[in-house]
Amino acid sequence: VNCNGFTIEDEELSHLGSAIFPDVALMNHSCCPNVIVTYKGTLAEVRAVKEIEPGEEVFTSYIDLLYPTEDRNDRLRDSYFFDCDCRECITKEKDKEKLEIRKLNDPPSAETVRDMIKYARNVIEEFRRAKHYKYILCLTLTLLACELLEICEFSLDKMGAVFEDSNVYMLHMMYQAMGVCLYVQDWEGALRYGQKIIRPYSKHYPSYSLNVASMWLKLGRLYMALENRTAGVNALKRAIAIMEVAHGKDHPYISEIKKELEDH
Repeated sequence: VNCNGFTIEDEELSHLGSAIFPDVALMNHSCCPNVIVTYKGTLAEVRAVKEIEPGEEVFTSYIDLLYPTEDRNDRLRDSYFFDCDCRECITKEKDKEKLEIRKLNDPPSAETVRDMIKYARNVIEEFRRAKHYKYILCLTLTLLACELLEICEFSLDKMGAVFEDSNVYMLHMMYQAMGVCLYVQDWEGALRYGQKIIRPYSKHYPSYSLNVASMWLKLGRLYMALENRTAGVNALKRAIAIMEVAHGKDHPYISEIKKELEDH
């Protein structure tokens, strides 16, 4: 189950459950996959997101593709017991952008950068472990929201002395902060974080990424809630454009989002 299970998520990538699809689980992993797996109810659907030549292997991704090569392979080793040898992992061509350092008159030393990366990875691991206790946290999250947000903001301030806002570790912490704001219904706060996240997401993730679609969807709904219809319509249309590739044009999620547009 740990190696072959699939996490079923809604249109905003909230966890709905887990399932085993034996045929779909036969696909190997690549950090530059040519198919994506989405769900229609309890049915798994596999769609091409790139041209696939006859005889070419079909690859999906087992992990979140936001992070740099070393982090991705750490996750693959921990969960699936292998190292990836895809083109992305061999060339590491996106790592420099994903780990962008702030441009300062007095640039940070290599040791300072290494220490900050280590700090960021430790913080991310703490949040990842906390997800195992999410049901307990949900019972008390309102009480903990201020503390959680303070942790996020402290980490952002600390990392921001070295990292650009587009650095994936900054984005990870902004995403956590946005989640807290959404939980406590601080729409303006959530929108501010989302606006900082979306452009780097669009650069770091593949063009068909559900993570990018989900962020456009969240932004669209926030804009609508805050009565900025023009920005809301634009964001929702961007989400639909990605989801039509990933989910198919006849998916119920897309019909629901189009109805939201009509209702507004």
